[in-house]
Amino acid sequence: MNKETSTNYRITDLASTDRPRERLAEVGAQALSNAELLAILLRTGLPGENAVQMGQRLLLHFGGLSGLQRASFEQVSAQRGVGPAKAAQIQAAIELGRRLKSADRADRPVIHSPRDAADLVMYEMSALSQEELWVMQLDTRNQLLHTEHLYKGSLNASMVRVGELFRKALQMNAASILLIHNHPSGDPSPSPEDVNLTRAAVQAGKLLDVEVLDHLVVGQGRFVSMKEKNLGFS
Repeated sequence: MNKETSTNYRITDLASTDRPRERLAEVGAQALSNAELLAILLRTGLPGENAVQMGQRLLLHFGGLSGLQRASFEQVSAQRGVGPAKAAQIQAAIELGRRLKSADRADRPVIHSPRDAADLVMYEMSALSQEELWVMQLDTRNQLLHTEHLYKGSLNASMVRVGELFRKALQMNAASILLIHNHPSGDPSPSPEDVNLTRAAVQAGKLLDVEVLDHLVVGQGRFVSMKEKNLGFS
């Protein structure tokens, strides 16, 4: 393969209507595919593989955006044609997205539904490699006061100290709490242990006069409201 042939796959050699940067300027970022958005970060591809194709390869290798989000810097930079500089650009963009979600939470959103709560944490929780239990504290208007990252690791009702679920709420004089934990497997189906923990928390909340609004289980792009399923709530 001669030099001229080996460079026929660069983005600059594509028609202007097929170039991600030009398409973003013309139709907006929301119209671009995930591979095209990655291509803008990657900027250049390899001989025989332009940046869009490289972006597609990365998404396939890591199992989509959520898998790429969970991948370590070393795992991303080790991919053919990526290296430290491009890996840093990708992870910086992912971190900006995470911080944007955190900024949204700082505006004290009101939780009207399970979907409202899930939307606040789905981006971060979908990327966790271990199981974690978070507790949201809310005021009398269901306005979010604080989100506490309480437990990390395999969760079950026997290892979780139920009183700890309410400690921050009592300190903040919160009216209610909302429990959220993730299943790293991606399947948000509640386990029997999840039900046991929920039941214990609901009973304790009644004694402490702090309502347990719900317990959400987050998977990959999906979640289950245990209250809607009537699991652990009587």
